[in-house]
Amino acid sequence: MSQLSVKVVNKTQEAEDIVSLELASTDGKTLPSFSAGAHIDVNVPGGLTRQYSLLNDSGEQHRYVIGVLRDPESRGGSTAIHDKVNVGDVLQISEPKNHFPLVKSQRSVLFAGGIGVTPILCMARRLGAINADFEMHYCARSPERMAFKSDIESSAFADRVQFHFDNGDDAQKLKLEEIIAQPQAGTHIYVCGPTGFIDYVVNTAKAKGWTTEQVHLEYFGAAEVDTSGDESFEVKIASTGQTFTVPADKSITQVLDENDVFVPVSCEEGVCGTCLVRVLEGEPEHRDLYLTDAEHAANDQMTPCCSRSKSSVLVLDL
Repeated sequence: MSQLSVKVVNKTQEAEDIVSLELASTDGKTLPSFSAGAHIDVNVPGGLTRQYSLLNDSGEQHRYVIGVLRDPESRGGSTAIHDKVNVGDVLQISEPKNHFPLVKSQRSVLFAGGIGVTPILCMARRLGAINADFEMHYCARSPERMAFKSDIESSAFADRVQFHFDNGDDAQKLKLEEIIAQPQAGTHIYVCGPTGFIDYVVNTAKAKGWTTEQVHLEYFGAAEVDTSGDESFEVKIASTGQTFTVPADKSITQVLDENDVFVPVSCEEGVCGTCLVRVLEGEPEHRDLYLTDAEHAANDQMTPCCSRSKSSVLVLDL
């Protein structure tokens, strides 16, 4: 997919530790269209590539707007956006991609946790524009950490949105079990935010009888994995027959890169799917958040940036 050059035309402090960037094409042309839930890859200073959801109206083609949380556990991406990217800078980005699309339904229930509001807000804007039936619940630690609150309050769909704060009184806190108490045919749930928040919504929905087809989610970071039991294994390249040992302390992509076997990587956390590769033989140990449970069970593809092997040898379609 081709790269786009964009200029930072606005940088706004939206909340505590959250900034937004407004990006426009450097040549004044319209940007590629996108749908609600889409994201772009952004090449940030330091040679890193990170994924950020588009939060503006999906009908706009004169700009893209992203929101970035300064993450204390950041490997440099969010820190670079906050500290090194300024108005006037030119960035390289990908065209929009969407692994978290809205599906046609009678009703939508949207749940946003923290910076997970970015794709959810884009969905709310789209659903509001087509006068669809929906409600949105936005959870944050405190009002000071809630980005885009004033934008939502002044929007045409403000009456569809409820705000919930961890440090607020019990009456305003998220009553999830009441909101999704009964599965409803034709209703779909969308959730984005920290892993714990997503798991809470997904597990509650499952316990209430909602089907997996009705629950849509997008993680913003990798889940914690216990690596203490990791062992070495062999990876074989189908096209050349080369075999490499992947030690316990390295990823498949690290080993392949060291041996000049190219696999595109982006997030390196199993979230974006950039490095997805077909598995011809062997059984992967899936550690990604990109593939579905059914795709994991098929064992015919994997994310080599984070996943490992249950078998002694994996043969990859490279």
